[in-house]
Formats: sequence, C-alpha cells, structure tokens
Amino acid sequence: MEYNERLFDYIEAHITAEPESLHRLERLSHLRMVHGRMCSGHWQGRLLKMLTAMLRPGRVLELGTFTGYATLCMAEGLADCGVELHPGVVDTIEIFDENEDFLRDVFSHFPHGERVNLMIGDAVEIMPRLQPESYGMIFIDADKRLYPEYLRLAVPLLAPGGCILADNTLWDGHVTDPSRHDAQTAGVSCFNEMVAADSRLESVIIPLRDGLTLIRRKTNAPSATFLK
Repeated sequence: MEYNERLFDYIEAHITAEPESLHRLERLSHLRMVHGRMCSGHWQGRLLKMLTAMLRPGRVLELGTFTGYATLCMAEGLADCGVELHPGVVDTIEIFDENEDFLRDVFSHFPHGERVNLMIGDAVEIMPRLQPESYGMIFIDADKRLYPEYLRLAVPLLAPGGCILADNTLWDGHVTDPSRHDAQTAGVSCFNEMVAADSRLESVIIPLRDGLTLIRRKTNAPSATFLK
C-alpha cells in the first residue's frame, strides 16, 4: 500500500488528536532545528503515549532527546498509568549540550515535563552507571552507528518482561540494500541481526515512518549475560 496525502489526511482524522502543546513543539522543532523532521510527530507520538500507558513501565529510559517531543509523549503515558505508579519518570539522555537550555525550558513549561529527568552526556558512558533491571521500557532513537552498543547496554537495564522500542530500524529501506556500506546503515543492520538472533528476545518491526521495532525481554531470560 502506497501512502499519499489523502491517506495521510484520513489517518490524521481518525486517530486521537495531537495535543495542542505537542503541535506547538513540533512546529518549534522545525523552526529551531536543522533536522526538524527528526521530531517524532503525531502518529508516532500517539503510539508512544499509548504503549507507555499499556506497558505501565514505571520508569522509562530514552536515548536521544532531540527536542523532547517523544519524551513528553511517554511522560503523558506514565501520567495515564494511575496513582499506583506515581511518580513515573522518563530518564532521557541527550548528547548535545547546546540543546540543554532549550530542553529544560520545554520541560519546565510543557504538560508532564515534571516527569522528565534530563541527563546531558554520552549514553554509552551514562548507561553503565544506571541501576540494572530498573526500567520497564527503553526508547532508542540516537546515533544509528551505536545501535548495537546501545542494545548491549540496554537489555541488562530492562526489568523482566520489559520492552525496548527502537526507532529508524528500516533506515529508509537501506537495510535491504547490499550496496550500502555507510556506518549508519551498518549499525542499524547489525542491531536488527542481533535482535533476531537472540532467543532471549522477542520482537516485531512496525513499518511506521522509518521503522519502529518493539523488543520484549522474556520473563525467564537472565540479564547478567545478555549480549556480551
């Protein structure tokens, strides 16, 4: 099925409306950032919010904050989980320190920003310092070259039965092109192969936008020896 403008409009009209605050943030992302299209947007944002509310993770880890759109969607989902998970928190890691002031301003003024804990730095350096099995959900949307390393570091942080959501796992279709040898395509392809080959993980790829993979750590899978 080919997507066209009429189909886009139909989908937009038949899914839950984008909150006005997030609509403003998406516009701001395009105005303030060179690569504004990296903003998660309405479709993916509503999916992230719904999955968070359904999974009820308590604590979420995000790799790659960008302008905070997806962050706030997951924080919104935590807010819908009920009082028993209060206060659910999204720990989000952003490597570009020049974005810090912008992000802190967003989280201080937008709904559910109080549930966000922003960490500035390299996720590869920060993740080993986090508590094992402390996250019910991890969202990966950062440097594609490092996706295999993110996976290796993420799974031990995941509680039994927890889920990883990985964005851009179809990488504009480049993962099916044997002539592509750039580092980003290689990283995403390696990540996909690692997930598919590990019997302790179960996964599905949703062909939404640039590909979104849902990965679940099986409840009987030990974390200590994951992906070493």
